[in-house]
Amino acid sequence: MRVIAGSRKSLPLKSVDGMNTRPTTDRVKETLFNMIGSDLDGCIFLDLFAGSGGIGIEALSRGARTCYFVEKNKKAANCIRDNLNFTKLADRGILQRIDVKQAIENFSDELKFDFVFMDPPYHQDLEKDVLTALMKSDNITPKTQIIVEASLDTDFFYVRTLGFEIQKEKKYKTNKHVFLIRR
Repeated sequence: MRVIAGSRKSLPLKSVDGMNTRPTTDRVKETLFNMIGSDLDGCIFLDLFAGSGGIGIEALSRGARTCYFVEKNKKAANCIRDNLNFTKLADRGILQRIDVKQAIENFSDELKFDFVFMDPPYHQDLEKDVLTALMKSDNITPKTQIIVEASLDTDFFYVRTLGFEIQKEKKYKTNKHVFLIRR
């Protein structure tokens, strides 16, 4: 695992040992960031279920002003901290070792996210719970791009009832990215 592009291009990143996290592959990460492109310059990025921090660190390397990393698992949070220090991005990364829904409730109302990326554990229906919390949050605006990494069989039939609209969906061999905005 490495940083694909930007100011920290090619720097290797640690990943969390064990099967509790699934680091996004370099190829999928590159496709994702090619899709969101230049919109990262100066943005505020939120990485939920951050794992090793690879997505948020990629966003910082490509020009995000700040990234908030939310990761409850202690080993994963330590890995994020190590990766931020190694890449010298710790001054722009804010790590919160807390439950995702609790983090969303605790953010200051003045904080507005440009991008929210979430990669929850598969097959636990956490996507709906988190999207419900995000919909109630003042941190999400109609311009906020929400990106969910999910298994191919995850169904997002409910998003319109929550007040979101699917803009696009990109499928890979084993998973997909679903891009949502507030309606």
